[in-house]
Amino acid sequence: MNAIKDSVHGHVRLDPAATELIDTPAFQRLRHVKQLSTVRLVYPSANHTRFEHSLGVYHLARGALDGLDLDPDTAAHVRAAALLHDAGHGPYGHQTEGIIRRRTGRDHDDVGWLLTDADREVCQVLERNDLDPVRVTDLIAGEGGVGALVSGELDVDRMDYLVRDAHHTGVPYGTVDTGRLVNELRLLGDGSDDPADAELVLAEGNVATAESLLLARSLMNAVVYRHHVSRVAGAMLERACERYLDRTGTDVEAFRRMADHDLLVALREHVPDLGRRIEHRDLYKRAVWVGLSEVPAGTVDADHDAELAAEREIAERAGVDPGAVVVDVPSRPGLKESGSAVVVDGITQRLSDASELVAGIRAAERSRWRLGVYCPDDHVDAVRGAARDVLGLRIAE
Repeated sequence: MNAIKDSVHGHVRLDPAATELIDTPAFQRLRHVKQLSTVRLVYPSANHTRFEHSLGVYHLARGALDGLDLDPDTAAHVRAAALLHDAGHGPYGHQTEGIIRRRTGRDHDDVGWLLTDADREVCQVLERNDLDPVRVTDLIAGEGGVGALVSGELDVDRMDYLVRDAHHTGVPYGTVDTGRLVNELRLLGDGSDDPADAELVLAEGNVATAESLLLARSLMNAVVYRHHVSRVAGAMLERACERYLDRTGTDVEAFRRMADHDLLVALREHVPDLGRRIEHRDLYKRAVWVGLSEVPAGTVDADHDAELAAEREIAERAGVDPGAVVVDVPSRPGLKESGSAVVVDGITQRLSDASELVAGIRAAERSRWRLGVYCPDDHVDAVRGAARDVLGLRIAE
């Protein structure tokens, strides 16, 4: 059995199927997709990739499977799904996911296009190792009880990226006890022996273990994932990609197979105003940065088309170029991890019902939510006033 040395987990042992899958072009592309995309403009050492993250998820899945008493065939499918779970990411990861979703209707974990095409090497490798590509894609999407190990409230994806991102940014808040988490996972069935009918839970005595995952995610949101510099750069990147696709007619399926460096070169050539700024970290400034209490409900729930319309109107009122204003309205704050299942006094409960900490973390997430409007430095004052009027913001002049 082959092993790869990982900076977070030590030696990651690979089964024969994993060894073959890693050598496919689809998986090797992940070496060139950074895990934290524009966050590395804030934390210079955050240059780790989705390649190493995927290895870490595979490693944690192996550890969890050791205690779940699954049949060897199901376990093999779960391992493959854990390894391939990020193969569907486009360049810059989550920061191009919205564009891909709007143009294809698919998220990064919908990888049927990648795995079920018989002309593709990933599919061929799976079948050579007696693995069903369709079953693997279903597990990546979190389907079935055991699919929650790959994509769910207690998934190994979340466990790895928290500790890995903390390690590479130097921010300690994402540190969680992955050993205890994977060792305390259980599958509780409905009386049948089918793992698809079971629920993934943390065993008795692990409310604090689940709370630690929730708290780590919340703190990393505040300090790393939603840092305002990354937010500004990510919003600029999204607009640049939209313009690139519209100007060049590039097929979105070809776009989603790009690596980070491919995209940056393309943006420099076809959207030079934003491409150059992103490359050189010459970012727009915050004309507006306001919380939930200062934003009307209709604006908080604005969709992408409404954002674009607001950008055009703000630019017109401010007398600036239409492409020089970016409106960034994040989704309402949520805590997926609060739905984690934990066993308390022999009864399975949601963490939100078993923990008093959840309400406090929810309040903190709401208090940190910010709507942003960004523009070049010399237009900040004009754009702030126009944005206040267009978006109905409750901020002083």
